Amino acid sequence: MNETDSVVVNECSFCNKHKDEVAKLIVGHNVAICSECVTFCQDLLSQPVHSKNSKTALAKNLNPKDIHQHLDQYVVGQSLAKIVLSVAVANHYKRIAKGGTDIEKANILMIGPTGTGKTLMAKTVAKYLNVPFVIADATTLTEAGYVGDDVETLIARLYQASGNNIEKCQQGIVFLDEIDKISRKSEGSSVSRDVSGEGVQQALLKLIEGTVCKIPTQGNRKSSDSVEIDTTNILFIVGGAFVGLDNIIKNRTQGTTIGFGATLVPSTTVDLSAVTSDDLIQFGLIPEFVGRFSNTITLASLTKEQLITILTSVKNNLIEQYQWLFVQDGVTLEFDKDSLDLIAERTLANKTGARGLHKELERVLIPHMYNLPDYSSRNVLHIAIDKSQVNTPVKLLENDS
Repeated sequence: MNETDSVVVNECSFCNKHKDEVAKLIVGHNVAICSECVTFCQDLLSQPVHSKNSKTALAKNLNPKDIHQHLDQYVVGQSLAKIVLSVAVANHYKRIAKGGTDIEKANILMIGPTGTGKTLMAKTVAKYLNVPFVIADATTLTEAGYVGDDVETLIARLYQASGNNIEKCQQGIVFLDEIDKISRKSEGSSVSRDVSGEGVQQALLKLIEGTVCKIPTQGNRKSSDSVEIDTTNILFIVGGAFVGLDNIIKNRTQGTTIGFGATLVPSTTVDLSAVTSDDLIQFGLIPEFVGRFSNTITLASLTKEQLITILTSVKNNLIEQYQWLFVQDGVTLEFDKDSLDLIAERTLANKTGARGLHKELERVLIPHMYNLPDYSSRNVLHIAIDKSQVNTPVKLLENDS
């Protein structure tokens, strides 16, 4: 190689810094790049690429019926609730895709007993749409400045769930459970400030309606790096059991039975779908908070037949999950009809809804799961659960400690 063919490079070809000014200088054929420029390029490449058509693709051909059919695979019953949720979600993302910011955002309030599918419905919809999703418990939130999580923590978690993608984060879904637990305390019930009740409702107002909040990029409040997230297009779904709301509805629709002239009315089950904004305000939600939720969905308690369907028929049902666990040790698992009936009946009696089914199955199967490694070695290759084993779970192998 002739001397004229090669040039000694002593500075970065990109930032023109001399080799003595940087930690390292990587030299190629008549070109060089410093370590600082390499670091800058790495940071640039790690940032997500924002597609111009990402919003349109999200809502393309989004049909409420398709969402409903997808929900049917995972959630039993609650047909009307599924319809309302499907329409609300389809309209929300249609609004984002078409740039209809003048159209009011339709957040969703879900009311129903524990274990009826509130969280599952929200989670299933988010997974179907492939949007970031977070679940939070309203009881952990406090006003800013007090011990606990402030409301902007919700957006920080959503940002992390989006893979630190601002655009995806701004199209995500936040599900806030136990919203009834932050109802306003009655006047005079406490001389201290209600930092986890009405105060949290007030703090949530702007976040739900739409505001720009600054959150730390590392999920650490002390972090100096932050990003701004616009919550205008984030869908908020809140849910709660609202224990005692039925009495408020009953007093409004049937009147009270107090006083000498009162007429005794037979006790009847109250339909929660008759709930009004005034009922929710009387329960303890502030009027401004209630006004942020244009869609109210009520879920009914599950029947015995529906609980059995959850056990055996829905996608990724509990029985199939446990059968898979047993098969890993070479043992098959089977439940007869009577055992399934009893498990559903016990769950109904405990009033724990679908969530209680998991607890019941654990109670019945733990003795067997503890001994699973020994079963296959002793040629016990099949477990059949009957009614007696639901009542009194027992292991099949004797003399095991």
